[in-house]
Amino acid sequence: MSSNHNNKIDNNILGDQTVIKVEKLSKKYILGAKASSSFRELLNTKVKSLTKSRKSNQEKENEFWAVKDVTFNVNDGERLGIIGRNGAGKSTILKMLSRITEPTSGRISISGRVASLLEVGTGFHPELTGRENIYLNGAILGMSRKEIKSKFDEIVSFAEVEKFLDTPVKRYSSGMYVRLAFAVAAHLEPEILIVDEVLAVGDAAFQKKCLGKMKDVSSNGRTVIFVSHNMGAIEQLCNRCILLDKGQIKMDSTDVRSVIKSYFNTLDNGNLPSEWMYDDSEINRNLLNEWFSPTRIAITDKNGKALNMPVSNDTDFYISISGSIKTIDPALTVGYAIYTADNQLLYWTYHTDTEEEKWPKFKQGNVTFISKLPKHLFNEGEYRIELISSLHWRKWLSEPGVTPAHINLSIQGGLSKSPYWMAKRPGMLGPIIEWDTRNDLVPGERRGIVEVG
Repeated sequence: MSSNHNNKIDNNILGDQTVIKVEKLSKKYILGAKASSSFRELLNTKVKSLTKSRKSNQEKENEFWAVKDVTFNVNDGERLGIIGRNGAGKSTILKMLSRITEPTSGRISISGRVASLLEVGTGFHPELTGRENIYLNGAILGMSRKEIKSKFDEIVSFAEVEKFLDTPVKRYSSGMYVRLAFAVAAHLEPEILIVDEVLAVGDAAFQKKCLGKMKDVSSNGRTVIFVSHNMGAIEQLCNRCILLDKGQIKMDSTDVRSVIKSYFNTLDNGNLPSEWMYDDSEINRNLLNEWFSPTRIAITDKNGKALNMPVSNDTDFYISISGSIKTIDPALTVGYAIYTADNQLLYWTYHTDTEEEKWPKFKQGNVTFISKLPKHLFNEGEYRIELISSLHWRKWLSEPGVTPAHINLSIQGGLSKSPYWMAKRPGMLGPIIEWDTRNDLVPGERRGIVEVG
């Protein structure tokens, strides 16, 4: 790395708490630029850049700043999550921290030994066996052969690749490759562990092991930096989170959930509305009638305030249906139908679902029907909610599949605290069902039954 003041990565001791100090870090790429294949081509390019200002102006137009003026510190033992949309600069920052990519400008100071797992194949030589790569990686980290040998059995056990230790890793499946690469990175006693989205290659059981190991690493006073699109994993592992947007820090907080919520608010959900308001358009005039004319449908909090999408699955929210009533009819039913993104009906519900004495009361004038959707009912995904209202079995006032009055629900995150359920699992719904076991019943054993004859 260069040693000039504006472009430096060093290993200065930063103090008792801070192990990484990032100051005004930037990385620029020239879109469409090609690497020179020879010294002569490189020299020609340099001469042309000195003689043609038009060329430099064109390059300036093609500049892309993957990271721009990013500054933050990381303290010893922190579990820092870095999140953001694709192209936000997450992986670029990790590559600069790992010394794979050199910054365009800025400074990184690191105190401690860094182990990185950024993509499948990082740090492994494909022609070497698993055994040989373990020792190679340990040597790169500055460990003695004796130190590596003391951790060898633990690494192999964690990776579950005992039968393939003496096979060249180029013959490994992606899952085997990642298991061994993570085991090496996490067990060879790094002071700082940097992990990118690569864990998504593993299955649920492997992800659980990795998260547990990263927690162990940090609890022993070491530092973890973790990039992932899996918000469940970020929420479970990290005690601090940075949100990147267009190469810059948008939010940095120890309130991890608030950062995740802010991230979800940056996602493009197709500009689908989560609140419908009546307007005097031709399509909406068909909704006007003397029994129930809708004026608003929204996904709200308990106070009726419309919620921004997406919402977290571990919070209660409400479907609020407002309208006006001119004529009271005991057959009036108001409710909604909810569909998945591929138009499969999940359920219908009316305000008359329960026994009659529990039906909500209303009178002429303005009224709002409120339906609570309990937390952990849905899986992650996109849903469409349609108004349905009728005079029971007599007349549709707002017919499902036809009504223009509909809104959209987006569920992201907050699925479960289970280490096995950090992302959407199969199925349309996602309830958390509590289980128990009983040891006093033996299969096939009959109790309390007296057989006669």
